[in-house]
Formats: sequence, C-alpha cells, structure tokens
Amino acid sequence: MYRLPSAIAIALCLATPSAAQMSTAEQVRPILTMTAASWIAVRKWQGQDLLYFTQILPFRCGLSEIRYGLNGADATERFNAEPCPPDQDGQVFATIEANEYLPYLTFEEGSIETVTITLVYDDGIEETLIYDRSAVEIQ
Repeated sequence: MYRLPSAIAIALCLATPSAAQMSTAEQVRPILTMTAASWIAVRKWQGQDLLYFTQILPFRCGLSEIRYGLNGADATERFNAEPCPPDQDGQVFATIEANEYLPYLTFEEGSIETVTITLVYDDGIEETLIYDRSAVEIQ
C-alpha cells in the first residue's frame, strides 16, 4: 500500500533525468518534506529494537548530516550514513550498498519510545521532527 505523499515523491523522482539533479538540498528537500511521516521506522526484531533510516538514505547526497535522539533527547547523535556514490549513471536515487554501513541502528528491546530526527541539508538548513514509536513501528 502506497501513501499518497510517497507516490507523489516517486513520480517526481521518475520525472528527473539524472542523479546529479538529486544531489543538493534544493532538489531533495521537497521529496523529504513530502515523505516526512516515513523518514524512520522502528521494529522489534530478535530481542532488539531496530531504528531504520531507510527512507532518508536515497536522498543523503543533499544532506550534510542525519542526527537522532531517543526518548525526548535532542537529536545530537550522528547517524553515519554510507557516503554518497561518486557516479550514479543517471539513476535517480543514491544507491545503498549496505555492506559497511547498515541502514539501521540497534537498541535494547522496548527502549525506544520517541525518536527525534534532525536532517541538516547541504545548504545548512535544519529540519527536525519527533516521532512516537506507535506512529512509525513496523509490526
């Protein structure tokens, strides 16, 4: 099931002719703004809480930083995302290899109640959102 904002974001991306056009804040901010409700996800898995950043990562080339905080803390912890690929061969999204850089973090099971996310765009503008676990939990 697709959410309307995600469908719109995908349509915008498909209309974009090259990845180079998706590598700055100006180009990725509209998509990330439309998909803000899905920036992260939380999942209970094999005795741990997993905090996923998967929705943000294809657009990381227009970001200088991804920060997070848990349970009311400010977003001061930096999520180390995979570096932007040097050549995307005209692909719209920055690929995620997930070899050395996983798209999630692990925490003690049940420890995540809220998540604060701050995206710092490459133009210096910051956008911060706070999510309740129940709103982003994968069942």
